[in-house]
Amino acid sequence: MADDLLRDGISHAAEDSRRPDDTPYRSLSSAAVNRLARDGASSVRRVEQIALEMGIVPERYTRNMTTLSPEDQHRLLGCSVCVLGVGGLGGTVAEILARIGVGHLRLVDGDHFEDSNLNRQRFADASSLGHAKVQVAREKLAAINPAVEVTALDDRLGADNGAAILGEAHIAVDCLDTLQARRHLQSACRRAKIPMISAAVAGVSGQMTVIYPEDQGLAAFYGDLSTATDRGAETTLGNLPFAVNMVASLECSEAIKVLLKKGNTLRNRLIVFDLAEPHFDIIDIA
Repeated sequence: MADDLLRDGISHAAEDSRRPDDTPYRSLSSAAVNRLARDGASSVRRVEQIALEMGIVPERYTRNMTTLSPEDQHRLLGCSVCVLGVGGLGGTVAEILARIGVGHLRLVDGDHFEDSNLNRQRFADASSLGHAKVQVAREKLAAINPAVEVTALDDRLGADNGAAILGEAHIAVDCLDTLQARRHLQSACRRAKIPMISAAVAGVSGQMTVIYPEDQGLAAFYGDLSTATDRGAETTLGNLPFAVNMVASLECSEAIKVLLKKGNTLRNRLIVFDLAEPHFDIIDIA
């Protein structure tokens, strides 16, 4: 009954619109979505899902079309992604996934913002210094896209809490800064039988790959994980914001392909780039 009332409200609130190429579509403004959710005691996400089922595109997603279909958008709203680390990589990953319309984000980070984060971390500013990264991120993301449910875990992934950290996530995105933490994440993803997107950045260079539970995974490019160095070149090279943003965008691109099961992913391949040259290479690590 509640959904039927929402459908009636959506039908009346929808408007005829045109894309930049002049093709017509039916749209639903953000103001209308929020009003319908409030009046119907429903979630913003549920209103958007029903609209998409009716072939009506919430206006906030109209520039996702037609690279994404309404069916793709509906699927994303039902997906859950766990983002491990909400600093340079993770803050940007979380924002992109919220803007594109992934319905549930689990943000995991036990750190607080400090001065050295200001050069690159999406949610770091003068007012957030000293505050928990996941709490700041949750507040910012609620303002960006209220349809997205954000679970903020002010915690660190260890050897024994992987199941609780991942929850019901469909994929995990590695935005961590130590190999030990990545090893814990890979183990947790294998137990949960979900893929992970893994990346690292240092200076003006970065790397990224997609790892499924049955894959060789991190050992394919780090070698013997028991003897590999825990921290990388970022300890001396730092992290420049444009390189961080590029790696985060690559991670989001792969995450969306995995969630939608569309396109060729970087599974068993490692993309490596250096913006100083610049050059990009894709290495077969199968």
